[in-house]
Amino acid sequence: MAERKVMERNDELIQKQYVYIDKVKEITAETVNIEGRQPTYEVRVFGCQMNELESEQLSGMLDAMGYTKAAPGEPADVIVFDTCCVRENAEEKIYGHLGLLKPAPGDKKSIVAITGCMMQQPHVVEKIKKSYHHVGIVFGTHNLYTFPELLYKHLTQKKRIFDVWDSEGQIVEGTPITRAEKVKAWVHIMQGCNNFCSYCIVPYVRGRERSRKKEDIISEVKRLAGTGYKEITLLGQNVNSYGNDLGRKDAFADLLYALNEIDGIKRIRFTTSHPKDLSDSLITAMKELPKLCEHLHLPFQSGSTRILKEMNRKYTKEQYLELIDRVREAVPGISFTTDIIVGFPGETEADFSDTLDVVRKVRFDQAFTFLYSKRTGTKAAEFENQVPEDVKKERFQRLIEVQNSIGAEINKTYEGKTVEVLVEGKSRNNDAMYTGRTRNYKLVNFTSSEDVTGKLVQVKIVKAWPFWLEGMVVPEGETS
Repeated sequence: MAERKVMERNDELIQKQYVYIDKVKEITAETVNIEGRQPTYEVRVFGCQMNELESEQLSGMLDAMGYTKAAPGEPADVIVFDTCCVRENAEEKIYGHLGLLKPAPGDKKSIVAITGCMMQQPHVVEKIKKSYHHVGIVFGTHNLYTFPELLYKHLTQKKRIFDVWDSEGQIVEGTPITRAEKVKAWVHIMQGCNNFCSYCIVPYVRGRERSRKKEDIISEVKRLAGTGYKEITLLGQNVNSYGNDLGRKDAFADLLYALNEIDGIKRIRFTTSHPKDLSDSLITAMKELPKLCEHLHLPFQSGSTRILKEMNRKYTKEQYLELIDRVREAVPGISFTTDIIVGFPGETEADFSDTLDVVRKVRFDQAFTFLYSKRTGTKAAEFENQVPEDVKKERFQRLIEVQNSIGAEINKTYEGKTVEVLVEGKSRNNDAMYTGRTRNYKLVNFTSSEDVTGKLVQVKIVKAWPFWLEGMVVPEGETS
């Protein structure tokens, strides 16, 4: 009964969304008739993969409403920001972009809309109200699907719209989406987070964990496979806890087994994993499933057990290293990437040495490293023993040097080897080369005499660079 009510509610919400999509489409059609041009839009995304997926949903809604994507560098009728608030510099970047959009007297004014994690913070919304009067629409992470309604109200009422929900609702299925890529796709399997790491704002701005129904995920992936997508990446703040809110044990592993059976999909990835929730069933799935790629992004944040406790991470240094060993034993040759925070409050030189020790022992292929950034509303922001900026920066530089050296050494071992690459298209930095990734997430740029976009090809690595590999395609039928 409860599940049927959720489905009925979802149908009501999507039906309402499409009512407003059609209303806005009537307005854009008038623009075409009067001005002889299609109204344009631009979506600017800041933040994680979830923000990138949301930007595709925003683009889908705008396309459905009769807007067309603006050419690079051209002014757009509607500009939407999907924001991040995990680090302070991300917020400052948003304010900088907003300031540049303030129209001069007599200039044509774009409709500026802002959503994302930043908007779930009351002090941010208040600042936008007072200081950025050219921002017309503000909405949050919990009501992204209401954007067509908010845009219609702004267009017809000619006033600023602020609609940020305090709490999360159900996950809404069926929102239009315009994928940014044609070979690989993001697929969110859950939203929110229950972990409350002391440094992290995500649970406060994304809400509690809510899992999508397994059937809905499978249906989406089948549609992607049917339109030619070869790779999917499953998204969630903590994918390892997928299904916990549904009362299902080992739900994430079960989902992976089901997705592995879908014809057309060649590769499956997932992010992000929390070490405390990485189960035996998931490790077994990683070992057994042929489509599950040999790569695991497993943030450890700090190598100090004392700091990990202050972070509320719920594992120790020793437990993390033991988990790495178990995964490596099950999946030989797997690559590991991670997240590391430098300068968490109270971090001593001994604590930082533990972090370097983990980096040296695990030998990560890549690490995303961050200086600790105080986030208003988190527990760590109240800690008094903040690490001085100069100390944080000095430690950060030492960490970068160690990790970059390890990454370069690992890449060097690929020279002369032939690897399977899923080709994503032409390289953004060199139009003469194609680009793609190996199963274990190595970026490869290579030459090919024919267009191999969307194909799985064999590439011989001729040179290893610090952050990518260079190669040449091996023609079918030839051996390297």
